[in-house]
Amino acid sequence: MSTIDQKIKNSSSARRRVAIIGGGLVGSLSTIYFAKRGWEVLLFELRKDPRLEDKTSLSQRSINLALSARGISALKNAGSNLDEVVLSQVAPMKGRMIHRRKGGLLSQLYGVFGECIYSVDRATLLGLLLDDAEKSENVKIYFEHQLKQCDFDARVLDVENKNDGTISKYEADLIVGADGAYSTVRSQLMRVVRMNYQQEFIPHAYCELTIPPKKNAKGEFEFAMDPNHLHIWPRHTFMMIALPNLDKSFTCTLFMPYEKFDAIKTEDDLITFYQLYFTDAIPLIGEQNLKRDYFLNPKGSLISIKCDPYNYKDRAVIIGDAAHSMVPFYGQGMNCGFQDVEILDKIFEQHNINSQKPEININTFNTNSAKEQENDDMKFRKDLERALDEYTRYRHIDVTTICDLAMYNYIEMRSSVISPIYITRKKIEEWLHWLFPSRIIPLYPMVSFTDMRYSDAQRRWKRQNFLINVIAGSTVLATFAALVLGLRCGRCNIQNVNYKDSMVSIIKNIYEKISRKIF
Repeated sequence: MSTIDQKIKNSSSARRRVAIIGGGLVGSLSTIYFAKRGWEVLLFELRKDPRLEDKTSLSQRSINLALSARGISALKNAGSNLDEVVLSQVAPMKGRMIHRRKGGLLSQLYGVFGECIYSVDRATLLGLLLDDAEKSENVKIYFEHQLKQCDFDARVLDVENKNDGTISKYEADLIVGADGAYSTVRSQLMRVVRMNYQQEFIPHAYCELTIPPKKNAKGEFEFAMDPNHLHIWPRHTFMMIALPNLDKSFTCTLFMPYEKFDAIKTEDDLITFYQLYFTDAIPLIGEQNLKRDYFLNPKGSLISIKCDPYNYKDRAVIIGDAAHSMVPFYGQGMNCGFQDVEILDKIFEQHNINSQKPEININTFNTNSAKEQENDDMKFRKDLERALDEYTRYRHIDVTTICDLAMYNYIEMRSSVISPIYITRKKIEEWLHWLFPSRIIPLYPMVSFTDMRYSDAQRRWKRQNFLINVIAGSTVLATFAALVLGLRCGRCNIQNVNYKDSMVSIIKNIYEKISRKIF
């Protein structure tokens, strides 16, 4: 039975204190940022120290991660060359490699200028973040500690030590909830905030598998597939993906409706299913490995969560999946969470949120000193509340947008990527981007390779869609007219006509006329 330590564990330092709930990726990065700003940081994590756990067991609990521009920016601004440290532990992916059901591969590059995203191991990245956080003398990490409840107005948390069952009270000037999709902090906020909340479980689950390295003629291990692509086996209503790892293996994730998972009851059912839909993957994974991993590894659910607001006065704020859990199909969950931390830090800077408490000279302390201290504290509270309110207003439209785009991208990945219409349109869009790199930018590069607001990227994409549709239609008509005219004039020798230059000229003229009315 748990006991309650009635003594409040307050701070004796001159630093203001932040309590961060959740020691995952976003919580750990947030710890680094707050420590850099000079706050006293208490980080509480329910699980054991992941650096001491078996890496294999960790990898079975989560989908492999894709790091892109937003996440890299947040790591860079955290200091300590954290971005360079992390980028030394990643595998670059320059595009998608589509595995057709009837055989054959199709490469679809992410960008026309060599852009890439990076496959990163979750356990490795989390270890790097925790190591960096622990370097700060103003950080204390409590593993196997669970938040039980918050008294936001009193700024007190009840936290249970899972090792001995004792519950202790901690004071904090600010509480940050980075405790994931099933956030306790968010649940506590709902008691004091009129929070709009929406969650949606999609009818698909996921299961992780592994493609091991293969040995070459020299007996050396190497990748079994092209390591510079994110591999996709799209099958319309379901799909499998594979991301490269530094140990030359691939982490595979099978996404499909629950009823399809439920229909596979025996090893024979599994092999028959893979022979029908993922024939080329069987020798890559290995039949025995496939049977073992499929039935051993858990089948995880996929949830999308939106809520508003993210803060309660100056007392608390939620970030990462606690505020906006999204399905993983845009590879933006971690990147968006990291950007939350970076944006919150920038807003704190704009509002001059100081981590230092007013100094008190005991020898000269009097009534006026007490009044000054009270005024300073009130100013800090008002400034902090304005900063957190601004964070909610600024961030909500963007994270709602990326949650929706993540849903949209699942349809694209599992089905659209093999559609002739999609492939043709993508080629036109890439060509226009190559011709007009600053005016036409496909949606994926805007999301993955820039720090443009998600909402701005979506609005621009919608305007571009109209333009691309007009240009595509005009190009077809212009091509047809040119061919007819050439035939009527007797100039049928196409070797004497530079159609590429002609079409580029036509498209440029069409673009210039239409874009003036749109942009």
